[in-house]
This record gives sequence, C-alpha cells and structure tokens, in this order.
Amino acid sequence: MTKTYAEINQKIESGKAVVLTAEEVIDYVDKRGLEAAAKEVDVVTTATFGPMCSSGCFLNFGHSTPKMRISEAWINDVQAYCGIAAVDVYLGATQLRQNDPANMYHPGEFRYGGGHVIEELVAGKKLQLFGLSYGTDDYPRREIRTLFDLNDLNQAIMVNPRNCYQNYNVAVNASDRRIYTYLGILKARMRNMTYCSAGQLSPLLNDPYYETIGVGTSIWLAGARGMVYSQGTQHCSLVERGDNGVPVEGSGTLALTGNMKEMLPEFVRGTSFKGYGVSLALGVGIPIPILNPEILRRTTVRDRDIIACVVDYSSDYPQKTGNILGRYNYEQLRSGEVELGGKKVPVTSLSSYNKALKICNLLKAEIEAGRFLLSAPSQRLPLNQGMHSLNITGPAR
Repeated sequence: MTKTYAEINQKIESGKAVVLTAEEVIDYVDKRGLEAAAKEVDVVTTATFGPMCSSGCFLNFGHSTPKMRISEAWINDVQAYCGIAAVDVYLGATQLRQNDPANMYHPGEFRYGGGHVIEELVAGKKLQLFGLSYGTDDYPRREIRTLFDLNDLNQAIMVNPRNCYQNYNVAVNASDRRIYTYLGILKARMRNMTYCSAGQLSPLLNDPYYETIGVGTSIWLAGARGMVYSQGTQHCSLVERGDNGVPVEGSGTLALTGNMKEMLPEFVRGTSFKGYGVSLALGVGIPIPILNPEILRRTTVRDRDIIACVVDYSSDYPQKTGNILGRYNYEQLRSGEVELGGKKVPVTSLSSYNKALKICNLLKAEIEAGRFLLSAPSQRLPLNQGMHSLNITGPAR
C-alpha cells in the first residue's frame, strides 16, 4: 500500500485527511495495527521548541532620502552584518549588544542580544536603527538614526543555517567547579544533568533516514509557512544508530526559512545563558506524509526508543575526547531523575515538550482546515555524510 503527495493533498483540500500528532499516532497504531493504520492515516505532525543558536534574519529597510549605503548598523545596540547591499542587513541570534562585558567578569549575564531583538521584532515593538556609512556619490548620506517596527520593513525573512538537531548530547559536569554552557548551568560533581530535545515529537527522530523531510519541505516556522532550504550546517548522518535507525548522538540538521511578518510571538523568544551568551528559542512543526507503512512505523517511535549519550562538559566535550559517561532513553530523562555513577542525578530539559505538543496540534488544525498542503522534497538530505574537524596549522611560508 502506497500513497502519493498529490493524493494526500487532495484529501486535505477536501477536508477528508486523517491527521494525527506524533503523540497520538503511537496509540492509534497499537490499536489498529500498522497495515490498517497506514491506510487510514494521511499525515503525522511533529514539532520541537527550544534554543536554536544558528538562527537569524535578513531585513530590508528601504531607502531614505537622501539614499544611504549602510556599512555599519546596530538595532537596539546589537550589531547587524551589512556586507550585503545598501539597505539589507543580517542579524544573528547570538550577536551581543554593543559594549556587553560578556565574560569579562565571569559569569556574564548576557541579558540582551540578537535573539531578543528578533523576539521584539516579531512582537511588533518599536526598535532603533543606527547606521553609518563612508558615503558615495550615489549614496551620499553618512548617518541615520530612526525608529521602526516589523511593518516598516519591506522584508523580514528568518534564515536559519542550523535548526532541529536530530538528536543531541546530555550534559553533565564531572569537575569540582560549576560551569556555564549552552546547555545551561552545570553543577560540580555531576549534581545535575541537562538535555534539549522534544524526543518522540521531534521531526527528524520521526523521519530518521530523511525519507520525507528534505530540501523544499513545507514547514510551520513559529506560525509562518516556511520551508527547508538546505541541509543544515554540521549535518552529519554517518553516526551510530539504534536498531530502529534513530541516531544516538547529534546528527542531521535542517536549514530553515520563513516570513517573520507571519510569525507568532509565543514561538519566537530571545534567551540568555549565564556565562555563555544569548540565543533564540524557536518553534518548528513539520508534517510527515504517510506514504507507506514503513514511514508510519518510524513515526511511532517512543521516548523509550530514543537513546542519548551523556557527555562531561567540563572536559570531554571541550577537548573532543569522544568519551561517553552513560546512555539513557528520553523516557528516563523526562522522568526528572536518573542514576549515574552510583548516585541519583536530577535532570532538566531546555526544550519544552508541552510547547512542541501545542505546535503539533496547531499544525494538525491547519492541515485539517485545508490551509496547509504538503510538498515533496526536491532533494533528499545526505544520508552518508560525515563532518570534518578544523585542523589548526601554522602560517603559510
């Protein structure tokens, strides 16, 4: 039994599509059986919500009078990249505010940065643009300072080089001092543990071999209709996998884009990590078309079927030793406590399962209402791709 994208989209348009969330489909297949369920179910919605550092946006301000070729720009004192065109800039989620002391007095607070600017833009707040230029004959203006909001921009396009990690480390700290990381504050002597994944709801954990999620896939990006425009940076599919095909470590990634003017503020949130920096928490939903029973079977993955590796972020992670202290499934991690090294360790998540489930249901509602059609990928993500390390060499002679 197979279906096509055209057949599923026809059912969506006619209001007859059977759509389940990644949580609902587990019990549904248990009760109906795989073959019967594959005939009945058309789409499974997956989602995640959490910090995604490799995010940002292109903004176009339009031309002032007289015109200006902006060569340096700050938005609410956060610097944007101007090496594109006269009034186009790119604002990165992890860019710090000008004169932020960072970790000069460790641990830094990192109260405001690019992620917070993006949050405020989507929320409709007024922001300040300050720009400088060296001046040219055709772009004579040398300085500009003005207030603007999202509606004043010609375009505000979120373009994220790396989102939706397929799986990731669980972090602990085996040293005798507290450390500050992008996975949060880690107490000394392994007195806490953190992770960041929506587990059984997460898109690439429901499509481990990238059979339906690829370049050109339509997605729900913080409420906007977005798309996968490329493999994400650091996409690495040549990794250890379980018998179910699900990676046990960081692996596939997605590069995503969408129109910020259509986004919902609830799912675009600037974040601060003490002692580390700033980032952007983002909500992403991806529908999986049930083209055949095997695709459906992969969407029934449970938290207990997904394994993640524990890594010491005081030594093994920064030094790239490859050492693993333990392995746990997400059911164990979500319980809030695991046993490691003979003692019980509390576990917390930087990713919100509840927010991810809400996104699954919002996307489900859009599909059932006929407002969200599926798109076949024009190109599959690489399935046999490793990742190179940076080799430090001396200066050329």
